[in-house]
Amino acid sequence: MNFSSDNAAGVSPEILAALAAANVGAEPSYGADPITQRVAARFAELFEHEVAVFPVATGTAANALGLAAVTPPWGVVFCHPDSHVEVDECGAPEFYTGGAKLTLVPGADGKLAASDLAALLPGGKGVVHHAQPASVSITQATECGTVYRPEELAAVAEVAHAHGLALHMDGARFANALVTLGCRPADVTWRAGVDVLSFGATKNGAMAAEAILFFDPAKAADLGFRRKRAGHLFSKMRFLSAQLDAYLADGLWLRNARHANAMAARLAEGLGNLPGFRLRYPVEANELFVEMPDRVIRALLGDGFRFYRWIGETAECIRLVTSFATLADDVDRFTAAARRYALVVDA
Repeated sequence: MNFSSDNAAGVSPEILAALAAANVGAEPSYGADPITQRVAARFAELFEHEVAVFPVATGTAANALGLAAVTPPWGVVFCHPDSHVEVDECGAPEFYTGGAKLTLVPGADGKLAASDLAALLPGGKGVVHHAQPASVSITQATECGTVYRPEELAAVAEVAHAHGLALHMDGARFANALVTLGCRPADVTWRAGVDVLSFGATKNGAMAAEAILFFDPAKAADLGFRRKRAGHLFSKMRFLSAQLDAYLADGLWLRNARHANAMAARLAEGLGNLPGFRLRYPVEANELFVEMPDRVIRALLGDGFRFYRWIGETAECIRLVTSFATLADDVDRFTAAARRYALVVDA
């Protein structure tokens, strides 16, 4: 009954089977194996576009290296205050870019708005005393569990590109966003103006596998060297690629995300109308943030449910995250317990 993170879930059986299959025999190293080549072809077909593909092991590596490819050391990366690159990557984007500056663009529901970005540009571009605007990083789905629509992405991209900035997308939960939107992957990436995508799989059933995708391969000219220098050019790359291969095969990535989203919606339905409870953001992917009385939170933790207070040990808002492995019975147990404690508190 762990709702602390989708990272708490295990590995999809299909991906474990793919790893076992990849373990048979010998294959060329450093990405010259047929599985890695097949993954590149799968991505090109999936996104209906030529794409340069670089598998890595973590989302932090994908974000930091992807941004480094489009942001010089004297550059500025515009991002939301809640973004993973700002809050949860221990300075990795600044490190791998060689010192670029993160500039925060606040916005409702975890989203960076085109109008707010436009107000900060051109922002001293060309002035030697100033860090130079270089890129924008957005998160899909956001850290608040909300989703950018294609028109929102296109508006941000239009502003960014008008000022010569690249648009990066942190897609750690890209699959969850896509099943909510019901559109094609291309519609919320390159067709909407995204230049670089950190394509996530770990949170949605992989063991440890992400990919950096460039929709203009010319922008990836030095990424191979950056990846090697960062320690993410795996010698036995086939084991990284086997996870992505199985993830994309037969729609596994979308099935997993669809289930996770459905479990989040089930939680939201069960909790949303309880006395003293409030959903802080729209529930559009597999995360929900619920404000509730402290006594209820303590009682739920005492029952063995696992989740985080958001943010701080005494916060009266909790984050619940569902995954491909979340059981409907566990969701129902949680909502039943919350209802029981809410009614006692309210009495």
